[in-house]
Amino acid sequence: MDILIIGGNRYFGKRLTARLLNSGHSVSMLNRGSSGAVEGASHIVADRNDEGALERALGARTFDVVVDQVCYTPRQAALARRVFGSRTRRYVMTSTVEVYEYEDSTAPVREEAVDPRTVTVDPDLPWEDPEFLDAHYGEGKRQAEAVFAAEPAFPYTAVRVAHVLGGADDFTGRVGHYADRIRAGEPIAVPPVNQPATYVYVEEIAEFLAWVVEQDFTGAVNAHSHGPLTTAEICAEIERQVGGRTVFREIEVGEVSPFSFARSYGMDNSRATALGFSFRNSAEWLGRALSETLGAR
Repeated sequence: MDILIIGGNRYFGKRLTARLLNSGHSVSMLNRGSSGAVEGASHIVADRNDEGALERALGARTFDVVVDQVCYTPRQAALARRVFGSRTRRYVMTSTVEVYEYEDSTAPVREEAVDPRTVTVDPDLPWEDPEFLDAHYGEGKRQAEAVFAAEPAFPYTAVRVAHVLGGADDFTGRVGHYADRIRAGEPIAVPPVNQPATYVYVEEIAEFLAWVVEQDFTGAVNAHSHGPLTTAEICAEIERQVGGRTVFREIEVGEVSPFSFARSYGMDNSRATALGFSFRNSAEWLGRALSETLGAR
């Protein structure tokens, strides 16, 4: 297949690209040129937010599948629909568990809990303001999904990705946040009732996205490993690897540590399983994932 990846030059995006190339697909990567393409992929230089420049860079090219790793707002989604409506038979958007930020269920959340067809889209919000976008990350993804789901039909799949762990190139700093405090025995801020969440290993989400590219289903799909994890379980493994002591400090008000949740962040991956993908259990990869990130530090 001829595949275009928008973004995808870091973390699980570059792993996805490598997997697709190894499977024999023709892969092009589109970005603004601040970084090159993964070896073996062709490079298209354009700003995905500049419609004219994007049209010129693409020319008459068409693709079997477009994988959009960096669609964060309804404006970007609307532009993508206009540009790629006649250029691809399927569009895969990497979405997020954060679309469920208004859900608070002890039961794992299924895809239908957030139906993008019922989401109100407001393109006039200040989506270009980095602070606004950061504070409304889940809402931006939810509205982007809504644009892709709108009529007339656009063949899209939104992969709602769980919190990702692993890799020496984990750029988030979240594992390091815990490691530093555990080594020093410093307090780790958590809510009084600290809920579990679903996670996925960086190599597994790359594998899943590569699998999605080769399928033909559409709509939202949850992507995560089996076996939710708690902050305590993550910290126990970090403590085992780096030494020190885990000290939790419960706070009612204020910012808590990453991977600490006052509400459940559990997704249900039964749709992906029914479609034919087999996820691993988080217990199988947690130690390896944390070791990769900690070792890089």
